[in-house]
Amino acid sequence: MADKPRLQPGPDHPITIRPSTERVVVTVAGKVVADSRNALTLQEANYPPAYYVPLTDVDRSLLERTETTTYCPYKGEAGYYSIPAGGEKSVDAIWEYTAPYDAVAPIVNHVAFYPNRVDSIETTPL
Repeated sequence: MADKPRLQPGPDHPITIRPSTERVVVTVAGKVVADSRNALTLQEANYPPAYYVPLTDVDRSLLERTETTTYCPYKGEAGYYSIPAGGEKSVDAIWEYTAPYDAVAPIVNHVAFYPNRVDSIETTPL
């Protein structure tokens, strides 16, 4: 098997990470899965911004680790969690990079949520 490509962010594919200026609350099936005033906002190329929430601000009792993994040449290997309370909609709803590449090191110990796999991701200014 060939080695996976490893790329650096740059002018053709910029990635920026900054502390969010918003409180981020994620809900599924009437339950608050995450509530954070310490999220990071990751902006990658032309993709919509993603909020990365510290695991300490996530109710991990609501999560179930899955076997799913994906690979990003800019960030590394991602693992996934489902939120059983959300049913089929919330399978693999959350991803995390447990050993992100150096360019995105701040996202370690953080998770991000697919907006279409949770009921809401609400943000309010801090």
